Amino acid sequence: MLLNRLSEYIARQRGLLPLLGVLLILLNFVVQFIPGLEGLSRYNVLLHLGLVVGLVGMLLSDALG
Repeated sequence: MLLNRLSEYIARQRGLLPLLGVLLILLNFVVQFIPGLEGLSRYNVLLHLGLVVGLVGMLLSDALG
């Protein structure tokens, strides 16, 4: 039931997950200049998370489309 609602929502909002991925990648760029967040910028956590979310979003929107 939850999976059906989630897939219908993603099918309606096709660009939401790729846009979220791009925002996470841009946030990773900004985090590099904030002194207290060395852990996130050292390992590029938001960059990798943004790439995964964006790619999965494009694959899901194409498959559900």
